[in-house]
Amino acid sequence: MADDKSKRGSRDRDRVSADEDHEVRYFAKQHRITPEQVRELIREHGNDRKTLEREARKRADTG
Repeated sequence: MADDKSKRGSRDRDRVSADEDHEVRYFAKQHRITPEQVRELIREHGNDRKTLEREARKRADTG
């Protein structure tokens, strides 16, 4: 689904949307985890980017 062009203003760069496949894929690639792992992290920890980055690093380190 395309972004709503009528909504302007600050972006939620500090959030990762589980509903946006491109965001999930980008985050997964960036942290070398699978998209499903990203969605699991969002379910477990919410969608705050800093928290997800910390948890993704832990998951990537443990394999």
